[in-house]
Amino acid sequence: MVNSKLNKYYFGYIFVAPFFISFAVFGLVPILYTLYLSFTNWDAFNDPAYTGFGNYTRLLHDIAFYQSIGNTLIIWIFSIVPQLIIAITLAIILNEKFIRGKHFFRAIYYFPNIITPVTLGVLFSLIFDWQTGSINKLLTTIGLVEDPINWFNNPWWSRLIVAAVICWQNFGFNMIVFIAGLQSIPDEVYEASQVDGANGWQKTWYVTIPLLRPVFIFTLITSVIGGLQLFDSPYMIGNGPNNTTRTMIMYLYETAFKNFNFGYGAAIAYGVFVIVMCFTAVTVWLTRRREQ
Repeated sequence: MVNSKLNKYYFGYIFVAPFFISFAVFGLVPILYTLYLSFTNWDAFNDPAYTGFGNYTRLLHDIAFYQSIGNTLIIWIFSIVPQLIIAITLAIILNEKFIRGKHFFRAIYYFPNIITPVTLGVLFSLIFDWQTGSINKLLTTIGLVEDPINWFNNPWWSRLIVAAVICWQNFGFNMIVFIAGLQSIPDEVYEASQVDGANGWQKTWYVTIPLLRPVFIFTLITSVIGGLQLFDSPYMIGNGPNNTTRTMIMYLYETAFKNFNFGYGAAIAYGVFVIVMCFTAVTVWLTRRREQ
């Protein structure tokens, strides 16, 4: 009887052991090894040479790293603002009971989210190609421009195109999240506001939006975490003139895997980690403070 109880007691540990072993091997060990590499100078061909805080000192004075931070923030802002506006607008419309075929439209709008960012990056780079792109052909055909526009030769157009890729891919996911939040609002709340004389716009502004605050917080936090780690789409589209679309992760990749400076690349990785954590913490603090 005692042995049977002991066996049942250890069953839980046996079932969760694969997860912790996998996390240790594929998560914790690489994290610690990257931390070790950040204090060394290593090119993958020679033994790592200890440099102390040299890589971090270099990082603090690296203009290219600060430029990549600025590029990342600009692209993120250009993508998140229209993304949330489109998502909440479509969510409110497709949540109405009188809309026919709303499940079909939800699926259509969500579809870009399941396409890989690499595919979207290649697709948009072909669409906006200045020689063979469909956008230039359309503009010249209808007479809006005489000569093809080299979109990727302009720093702001390059950033806007990257932001458009990210917005197009993610607005459907946020729309589904907002729809879930809308469906969690009790009908009694709207009925009470209607009794008080609220019209459709007032219901949306004074009832729906405030009750969706937790959903806004969730989408904002996830967008901050994901937006500061942009890599796939910007990398496939290109760096833009003077590296104006090179994000932090792209700079990390180029430093470590193109220049074979793995020590400094590891320091950049931890710099990106600190930046993401700081932005996330500030976002959480501001949202909680507003709630209070």
